Amino acid sequence: MSSLITNDELTHEHDIVWLEPVDTLDYVRQSLDRLPTRRGRPPYHRDGRMIGYATLTPQAKASRASGTFLRRVFWLTPNDRDTTPHGLYATGTPAEAVDPRTVHAREKGRKTPRSEGDRNARHDHRHHHDRHDLPAPPPPG
Repeated sequence: MSSLITNDELTHEHDIVWLEPVDTLDYVRQSLDRLPTRRGRPPYHRDGRMIGYATLTPQAKASRASGTFLRRVFWLTPNDRDTTPHGLYATGTPAEAVDPRTVHAREKGRKTPRSEGDRNARHDHRHHHDRHDLPAPPPPG
């Protein structure tokens, strides 16, 4: 779950690969999965669809016990807001969800007003900023 992921666990991330555009997604779920490789598209065994994944640097070490690597995977389920806008997550998000605009290699991402279902934030089409990063509008008149 994203709330349990720390940036220390992401120190060997090289890049985030998005499998589809994330500009229209309010949030994505993220998890740390044990995978057999540092790079390449990982297998996906959850309900729903994989949205993206992290690749690792050559310096990333495999687990001694399992020989696997911890890599982030980003995904959505059929009951998430992108496919069921008036459903369970019309407002609020799953615990492991973050705004994809805040996700970068070695940074875990965070929730934003947009990811939490704020309709005003959702219709703000200025990319790669959440509403707190934007300057205040000029005073009237």
